[in-house]
Formats: sequence, structure tokens, C-alpha cells
Amino acid sequence: ASVSEPAQKCCTENIQPFLSSILEELMGPVSSGFTEVRSLFDKEVNEIIQDFQKTNDMTRLKENVDQLMTLPFNSVKMEPCYLKVNLLQELLQDLKSRFKVYHIDFVIQRTQNFMQELMENAVYTFEQLFSPSCQADSAKVATTIEKVKLRVLK
Repeated sequence: ASVSEPAQKCCTENIQPFLSSILEELMGPVSSGFTEVRSLFDKEVNEIIQDFQKTNDMTRLKENVDQLMTLPFNSVKMEPCYLKVNLLQELLQDLKSRFKVYHIDFVIQRTQNFMQELMENAVYTFEQLFSPSCQADSAKVATTIEKVKLRVLK
């Protein structure tokens, strides 16, 4: 009870006025990282479509979809997504001194974990939606892949 009022006053005067600007500043790198995840997924599925249109090979298509499933764990391909979030390091340094924010690396790591989780969900959903159509007419497969991709991206 004796701490509540001073803590409330401190938050109201020293933290709350800055919250919206802090969130806006932090969301830039976070948003660009998640946008990069979306772009990477889109690019990888487009490559599968193009490869299938060239080869019309259902076995190769299955291999490409299986390879897509490993995308969230491919550090080389995911690196550009993670690098976007590394900009938080600089932004959080200012917060560290002003508001005593510690564990900056933890914030960045958790954000990158969420990005990997998002990619895992995207490729899993893609595979689940596309698998039943794999048996379909090969003339319609490329169109089906595109439709599934757009559905996942929604």
C-alpha cells in the first residue's frame, strides 16, 4: 500500500508519456522482420510453382514441398528476416539507459523465435492445405499451389 501511490505517480509522469513513441519506434524493425518472413515464404512458394511449371514432375514437386517444410530451420534463408530485428539492438540501447531496460538480447531472441514460429506455421498450413490436392490433375497443380499460398498469406 505504501509503494502503490509513488509507483503509480512515477509511471504516470516518467513512463506513460513515452510509451506510444517507444512502441512506434520498436515496431519498425519488428514489422519489417515479419514482412521479410512473409516475403521469404512467398518467394519460396513461387520458386516451387515455377519449377513445377517447367518440369511437370510430381515427384520433384513433393521433394520441393518437403524442402519448404525445413525453411523455418534454414538459418541461411531466415537470416535476412533476423537481421531486420537486429536493429532493435540500437533502439533498445537508448531505452536501457533511460528506463533501465535490461536483457535486450532476450527481447531480440524472442522476436526472432516468434518469426521462426510464424514461418513454421505458414509452411505447415501450406502443406496441410496442399497435400490433398497433390493427387489432383497436374494441369491444375500450379494454380492450386498459388491459391494455397494466397490463403496462407492471408
